[in-house]
Amino acid sequence: MGISTKMNEFAKRSSWIRKMFEEGAKLKAEFGAENVFDFSLGNPDLPPPPEFDASLEEVIRERGQGVHAYMPNGGYPHVKQAVADQISIEQETTLSGDDILMTCGAAGGLNVTLKAILNPGEEVIILAPFFVEYNFYIDNQGGVGKVVNTKDDFSLDLDAIRQAITANTKALIINSPNNPTGQVYSAEELTALGQLLEECQRKFASTIFLLSDEPYRKITYDDVEVPALFPLYKNSMVISSYSKDLSLPGERIGYIALNSAIDHRAELLAAMTLANRILGFVNAPALMQKVVASLQGKTVDCSIYTKRRTTFCKILEDVGLEFTKPKGAFYIFPKSPIEDDAAFVAHLQEFKILAVPGRGFGMPGYFRLAFCVDDDVIAGSAQAFKQAMESYK
Repeated sequence: MGISTKMNEFAKRSSWIRKMFEEGAKLKAEFGAENVFDFSLGNPDLPPPPEFDASLEEVIRERGQGVHAYMPNGGYPHVKQAVADQISIEQETTLSGDDILMTCGAAGGLNVTLKAILNPGEEVIILAPFFVEYNFYIDNQGGVGKVVNTKDDFSLDLDAIRQAITANTKALIINSPNNPTGQVYSAEELTALGQLLEECQRKFASTIFLLSDEPYRKITYDDVEVPALFPLYKNSMVISSYSKDLSLPGERIGYIALNSAIDHRAELLAAMTLANRILGFVNAPALMQKVVASLQGKTVDCSIYTKRRTTFCKILEDVGLEFTKPKGAFYIFPKSPIEDDAAFVAHLQEFKILAVPGRGFGMPGYFRLAFCVDDDVIAGSAQAFKQAMESYK
């Protein structure tokens, strides 16, 4: 075989979203895009906020020597300070630009972080359902992913996490607001989690890092706020991007923010900076670093996502699907009426509805619907869902 056995197996495991995208393309070509209800991709469709265009225009007018040159691998100092000022507000602490590393999106940030902290064979706990790529990122750096289920409402199961932590545990990844469930972990949950990790660090005489993947932080509903993590656990860091809150997924711009009280801070920063280079990222895109420096605290018009969530939840409730109403992000994760979520997703496809089976996120028996699509797609799906459920019954 021309490719590695490992990559061949990975391709099979990661195929669900790709498969639904390909199936969607076929259906749209056959029946017309307006007749297909594609909820398979978490690709934000809202335009960036108007301040983005103004910032971009200002940056591209820059002329002179060094405008497109290398900068320090961790990013432009003025950009890092701008990000630090914003994260200080969000995390209720004081950070400096030296606590920030600019990255090629949150994906690049997670790979850089895991490269910096993992020894071969060390474990990283991930909470199901989880973003499909986590296991691959952990494997990239020689680690081992250890899956722990959340509760029925997708909140933290602290007892299960406690049982999973061993002397070989190096990190735990949380994602709140969560992809695919939209769950937001409460301050009470995160406080208890911090206390649990402190207890386990003492028990095993080890360092356990808490990695918070937060690209949906600013997309929440019903006045829900994402709690500050840094005051609750010192060995924590935030890895995030501007893909969702500024609708810039293709620009690949993100950051790592270290808790200023974190253990081994200087060594971590040095290791991450080196990892940013030797993993092939070298540095975050120069143009986008400069653009986002003046966009701190800005976000897309989340009222549009709020309206879509309301409409979509009503459609799903009317046809009898069970789900936990999302508190953030732009996904709904209903329970499949049958145990075989892939079979039910295939049934929906007969009515030109595209969803992703929950097994792709480590949680069989559910399926994901992304509502970052045009309002007409959501409204138009009502009859299709009704027909699909009536036909199924």
